[in-house]
Amino acid sequence: MELTLTQPDDWHLHLRDGDLLQAVAPHSAKHFGRAIIMPNLKPPITTTAAAVAYRESILKALPADSNFTPLMTLYLTDTTSPNEIKLARRSGVVFAVKLYPAGATTNSQDGVTDLFGKCLPVLEEMVEENMPLLVHGEVTDPDVDVFDREKVFIDTVLQPLIQRLPRLKVVMEHITTMDAVRFVESGEEGFLAATVTPQHLILNRNALFQGGLQPHNYCLPVLKRETHRQAIVSAVTSGSKRFFLGTDSAPHEKQRKECSCGCAGIFNAPVAISLYAKVFEEAGALDKLEAFTSFNGPDFYGLPRNTSKIKLTKASWKVPDSLSFSFGNIIPMFAGETLEWQPCVGEKAEMLNEVQEVGANKG
Repeated sequence: MELTLTQPDDWHLHLRDGDLLQAVAPHSAKHFGRAIIMPNLKPPITTTAAAVAYRESILKALPADSNFTPLMTLYLTDTTSPNEIKLARRSGVVFAVKLYPAGATTNSQDGVTDLFGKCLPVLEEMVEENMPLLVHGEVTDPDVDVFDREKVFIDTVLQPLIQRLPRLKVVMEHITTMDAVRFVESGEEGFLAATVTPQHLILNRNALFQGGLQPHNYCLPVLKRETHRQAIVSAVTSGSKRFFLGTDSAPHEKQRKECSCGCAGIFNAPVAISLYAKVFEEAGALDKLEAFTSFNGPDFYGLPRNTSKIKLTKASWKVPDSLSFSFGNIIPMFAGETLEWQPCVGEKAEMLNEVQEVGANKG
């Protein structure tokens, strides 16, 4: 059994920088045509000039034969100017602006503290420039339970934002709750959408504790109850255009995960396509997989769909236990486990097509 899909894009990806960038970029470039690149570096990517320079670093980290295209973003701060949005749009390489509430996740300490005050002129300029706002949808109030922070963010930030600026294109990223599903479904198509990760489709919060503390299943937003996972699966496999692929692949060196204060983030780039196929197959919705992986994202962003193809073959393969690099090891999602769908792209996919055509002709 096999599937041929238009090559997917990843609409939420962390590539980091330095040695980590060199290590992980080829894994995403192997399977995806394009990716929206997160700007939460140290220091963050707050200007168009910084985005252009980061893009060059990414391109240099890619294999020589890669056609992967990084789509850059700006990190929204309380001091971002409307003029920076104009520069970003005119650059041709910046495609969105990312909202991190200050303190919400990795390297978010420079994030927004006053969205409706200091940032309002920037948001209004984004409407004029048709520049999407990508949202890490959690409040950071320590009095709000970590499992409730997405719902509270919807009620106190996103709902008022959309009411105030209904023409602002908003992507609620890595949604984790049925509350987020309902919110996205209630909005106007083409102006409100969501990305969904493989971990939030496959794992619930039990995966953090089964057999002991599991640091490689720890991400932000944190995994939620099974009822929430089921709601997200139902939404994604329904065929709705409002949901699209965003891995939130977020690599950290092993020792930064397995320590007394471990980092949040799951490195899923090597397995993401296989896991999405697993979810859609188990839901009886493989016919809707291509729209989720390859159509809904570019359509929302107003970009052309990819013309290249990827082939998924129903063939068992084992995920490596660890990936070793000069600086240390990275543990991929589902390390050491066997997956049932194996992706094949580019020349390999073309060769596979040719072999099948020859076999069919002989038959």
